[in-house]
Amino acid sequence: MRRLLAPGGCPWDREQTLESLRPYLIEEAFEVLEAVETGTPAEHCEELGDLLMNIVFHAALREQEGAFTIDDVVRSISDKLVRRHPHVFAEAQADSSEAVLAQWDEIKRRERDEKRAAGGAGDAVPRTLAGVPLALPALARAQQVSARAARVGFDWPDAAGCRDKITEELGELDRAVTDGDQAAIEHEIGDLLFAAVSLARKLGCDAEGALRACTRRFTARFEHIEDRLRERGRTPAESNLAEMDALWDEAKGLTRGSEPP
Repeated sequence: MRRLLAPGGCPWDREQTLESLRPYLIEEAFEVLEAVETGTPAEHCEELGDLLMNIVFHAALREQEGAFTIDDVVRSISDKLVRRHPHVFAEAQADSSEAVLAQWDEIKRRERDEKRAAGGAGDAVPRTLAGVPLALPALARAQQVSARAARVGFDWPDAAGCRDKITEELGELDRAVTDGDQAAIEHEIGDLLFAAVSLARKLGCDAEGALRACTRRFTARFEHIEDRLRERGRTPAESNLAEMDALWDEAKGLTRGSEPP
């Protein structure tokens, strides 16, 4: 990467900035997820390399500024892993995932306090939800926010409370629809989605992954509809809902037993 960015290196690479690289970083992260979900180990390996290249690229640009190098990046995360796992690298005790998370949060809190005391970055007041990236996909960010609030006790005692909240939000959405209030509809849709994410968390599901899997199933089944209609010399626009529903059920039947209904 240093060679690519040096005089006489690659013209395209030399034109890039941290801002211009943002879309590529996001794209490569999602391609890693896709490889995990639907690819082979070889594809996963390749996509991890592409993601790593973006990390190296960012570090190389910062190195040109004199800010830090890729060695600093690796040293920083290595030090952090040791510091936040005292139950492995020191004498602390943590015998469950819950204890590990509680210890992790306490260590992060102390680190923030130390930064503030040294005049470094950080909120004047510790924030439970600080650090959840704004750039995360909405479902993933909602689940992280919900989980962090739950760690300090702001949560339903069981999944039934989340389910009741969904019913409550559906009722509020129905009233907004009846009133024809578009702003209220969008507000209530957001509340309903957040309640669904909280239920997913409570049931031990990854909301982002669940929706991605659902969308893959929908895509495969709809493509089945398109293929069968093409054999009949028609397109979906030239079909009707009854015919497409029948083909949808046919597509579901083909995968019955290999996935939930």
